[in-house]
Amino acid sequence: MEALQSRSDQPPPPPVHVAIIMDGNGRWAKARGLPRTAGHKRGAEAVRAAVKGAVELGISTLTLFGFSAENWKRPLGEVRDLMGLLRLYLRNEVRELHRNGVRLRVVGERDRLDPDIVSLIEEAEAKTAANGKLTLVLALNYGGRQELVRVAQALARQAVAGTLSPDDIDDDMVARHLQTAGISDPDLLIRTSGEKRISNFLLWQCAYAEMVFLDVLWPDFSKDHLEQAIRDFHGRDRRYGAIS
Repeated sequence: MEALQSRSDQPPPPPVHVAIIMDGNGRWAKARGLPRTAGHKRGAEAVRAAVKGAVELGISTLTLFGFSAENWKRPLGEVRDLMGLLRLYLRNEVRELHRNGVRLRVVGERDRLDPDIVSLIEEAEAKTAANGKLTLVLALNYGGRQELVRVAQALARQAVAGTLSPDDIDDDMVARHLQTAGISDPDLLIRTSGEKRISNFLLWQCAYAEMVFLDVLWPDFSKDHLEQAIRDFHGRDRRYGAIS
């Protein structure tokens, strides 16, 4: 009886896959009279805290929206600074990720990224490929609509070539053609800064994700905020269209 009681006192397991829209770097900097670059640099520190917290909490997959397909519309100087921070992260953090058993995967179109960044991504993915404590997915130059258009194009080409019947296209086939193929769909989607929209992020994958919107700006995000979102998640009744 004591053993049963002990097991019942254990907290529920964490969501398997948590995705985060990291929002608020610019507002964090503006509120302090700092350039937006300062907010992005502080945001990179919050990435480190989120990864560490995810490992400690037993989350299997953490996906971070690092740079959207629409972010190219930002001022050239800010884009340049963001790409510079990305270079620094890939050069300086991968060794620590590897040491802590974290696998890195990058989704998004790489054609607009500079060749040296693409090389750093490929090296990081290869170096960490066998790690199993946490899968960290960075979405770079990523857009959910763009991803679905490319899936439709790929399937259409197969149909035109006669290697695929349109009647055979189903949910599983589409999922296998997504850039996140082999990764479970997010259970929990978090957005910081108080904004309540998903901004073209993982549109297919988040069909049944629970969404939590936090008022904290991303540079101030900590493990405590991650735990807060998970507590909210555990209070939800996930029915997937059925009746509980």
